[in-house]
Amino acid sequence: MKYNEYIFKTNPSTEVVNDVLTALLGEVGFESFDEYEKGVKGYIQRSLVNDDAIRSIIDTFPIEATTITYSSSEVEDKDWNEQWEQSSFRPILVDDICVVHGTAHTDLPSVKYDITIKPQMSFGSGQHETTYQMLSEILQLNLEGKTVLDMGCGTGILAILASMRGAKHCVAIDIDEWSVKSARESIMLNHIDNIDVYEGDATYLSQVGPFDVVLANINRNILLNDMPLYVARMYAGSRLLMSGFYTEDFPLIRAMAEQQGLTLLQSREHNEWMAVMFEK
Repeated sequence: MKYNEYIFKTNPSTEVVNDVLTALLGEVGFESFDEYEKGVKGYIQRSLVNDDAIRSIIDTFPIEATTITYSSSEVEDKDWNEQWEQSSFRPILVDDICVVHGTAHTDLPSVKYDITIKPQMSFGSGQHETTYQMLSEILQLNLEGKTVLDMGCGTGILAILASMRGAKHCVAIDIDEWSVKSARESIMLNHIDNIDVYEGDATYLSQVGPFDVVLANINRNILLNDMPLYVARMYAGSRLLMSGFYTEDFPLIRAMAEQQGLTLLQSREHNEWMAVMFEK
């Protein structure tokens, strides 16, 4: 595939500013990012470039007193997934008992849960606060004998950890063909046989479930739109763990959850990103 590279210079170039920028760019087609000393480099398939959408993100950027400039260029064809894994994707160590890493990584810590993934560029950097928070929350759940849904599964790491934590059966769903392929490869790498992966959106849920635990690390708009479909495939007493939205969006998420008959059990926040758990 042919890609364009965009170099975004942010001022101030803080972790929060760059995280918000990459989240917004991800919604308009950007597939992977590299941080550099002055901001973020983003990569998008040439056929998906929409400069009006990019300019709108910069013009309406939600953090005040931030300036963003950018330049773009076409980049040579290469094995982008291999290059990204080698140069950008770094192992994720969670609570000193779980590590997520690519096939090329060595010198890893010895932990209880060791997850190897075959990343695709659509997975993003893997270092995002929401990924870490979801993994950390899964480590606290009692999943023994439970059925689990990983909605918007990406490379499938949430479902893989759920399986390692004793889940009886997991279903992983993603709308992106690359993610579905990557999740299936990652499941094979970890020698797991109780996760089914499907390509589709939340309407696919009518064909699977119900579930004891639903995991959804996506974004605010999709969570708000699809939450009723998640709840319809949950038992009384089932848990819904969600992330992918900013702290300022929590009231909207909570209001929608309560409209669906859910009760808030706990929430956590880091660098303006939240993870929340509800019970039906």
